[in-house]
Amino acid sequence: VQLQASGGGLVQAGGSLRLSCAASGRTFSSYVMSWFRQVPGKEREFVAIISGRGYSTDYADSVKGRFTISRDNAKNTVYLQMNTLKPEDTAVYYCAARSGSYSYKSNYDYWGQGTQVTVSS
Repeated sequence: VQLQASGGGLVQAGGSLRLSCAASGRTFSSYVMSWFRQVPGKEREFVAIISGRGYSTDYADSVKGRFTISRDNAKNTVYLQMNTLKPEDTAVYYCAARSGSYSYKSNYDYWGQGTQVTVSS
């Protein structure tokens, strides 16, 4: 599986962005998908997770109520809608896929290349 993340950019605080992650392969719906983010010098942190068929989602407390993860299995794509962005959301955002259980704490099998999100104050 190859993952291609896109949609990052520069936005003012309070604005919105939608990230996309397009996956190759025919078994996309069998993968749990997550978004993570990382700031230079800090550990990568979990942002959001969605189950294979999209029935279950979970979020980091820091983004709950502002971000929404979704997926379109017909298009092999997972999305992260980010609203009410804050300067502390500035990071490189990565999508990731795992074929195992619904978990953001376990290892992921595949990672996208990352897309930069910068929120100005």
